[in-house]
Amino acid sequence: MITNLHDLYIHQLQDLYSAEEQILGALPKMIVKAQDEGLKSALKHHEQETKGQFSRITDLLAKHGQQPGGETCQAIKGIIEEGEHLMGEIAGDAIDPGLIASAQRVEHYEIAAYGTAKKFAKHLGYDEDVSCLGETLDEESDANEKLTKIATGGLFRSGVNQEAIA
Repeated sequence: MITNLHDLYIHQLQDLYSAEEQILGALPKMIVKAQDEGLKSALKHHEQETKGQFSRITDLLAKHGQQPGGETCQAIKGIIEEGEHLMGEIAGDAIDPGLIASAQRVEHYEIAAYGTAKKFAKHLGYDEDVSCLGETLDEESDANEKLTKIATGGLFRSGVNQEAIA
């Protein structure tokens, strides 16, 4: 039962642990599907970052005497399921924009979740946690920005996906 902010904070960390675990399972499939080399590279880079994020969440939970697991992040589960469904429905020039849309949904959720956890940690006076969560929050924001640049600065302007946006 969650009865105070510390308990809620731990719940948030458990949720983030589950989210990162699920994302690590989904990213390899997205990398294989990606056609644009810039997108493929960005997804591979974020897969490596996600491994680090997963490790940091595991360390934070251990620091607070908690074992990871026990929660399933239903939000990420649904976003991933939606993305997998979409990948089964699209082909050709629509694949990369579809991957970007799915990946940005994940990033936006993570930005919100890490931002919330960071605020909780700050309020609780967990300064080391604030720094750790801030590092991950910065990585998630950078990943989202990189996806936007790939979409708006390359894919949609190059003609590669003209049929997808027509």
